[in-house]
This record gives sequence, structure tokens and C-alpha cells, in this order.
Amino acid sequence: MGKWTPTHEAPEPLEGNVVATITGGTVIWFVLFLAQLPFYRWFDDHDRLWWLWTCLAGGALGLIGIWYVRKRDAAIRRARAESANAAPAARTPNAADPTGNAPEAGRTGA
Repeated sequence: MGKWTPTHEAPEPLEGNVVATITGGTVIWFVLFLAQLPFYRWFDDHDRLWWLWTCLAGGALGLIGIWYVRKRDAAIRRARAESANAAPAARTPNAADPTGNAPEAGRTGA
């Protein structure tokens, strides 16, 4: 059996407000934890205490996720700003070639 290769191109990744999405999910995990906290004894009696701790773990991991996506967004913005600042300099004509064309690779100029 050969390696499977896709027959169509992969779709573009979805870009949205990732920070808001992760923050919303984190808030939901913490709200679920707080909503279940008054029923601690019931969860303990019915061996469902892991429900409570799962919500707390989801909230804690969400805090790490918020930190991560905020750093990622800042890095993306920084890279875009650097590329925008570098783009005009890349378009200036070459001083050695007044036409502005880049020299061909491997050309010896004989």
C-alpha cells in the first residue's frame, strides 16, 4: 500500500480573534468549576469528583493558552511591522544597476 496523498489543496487556515476565543473558553471552564463547587459533597459521594477538577484544570490550562496566544499575536504583529518597514527598502533600485533590475545569478559580465 502506497503513501496516501491528498487530491485537493488544503484550505487556508481560519484566522479570527484567537485571544478572545481562548479567553471565552477559559472563562467558561472557570464558571463551570464555580457552578459545581457547591455540589462538592454530592460529587464526592457519587465518585464524580473528577468533574470538578477537570473544570479547574481546563481553566488553568486556558490561562496558559491565553498567555501563549497573546505572545503569538504580538509576534505576528511585530513580524508584519518589520516586513512593512523592510519592503520599501527592498524596492529601491540597485546602485550598481541604474535600471533597477537585479543581476542574474551566475552571470560573469564578460
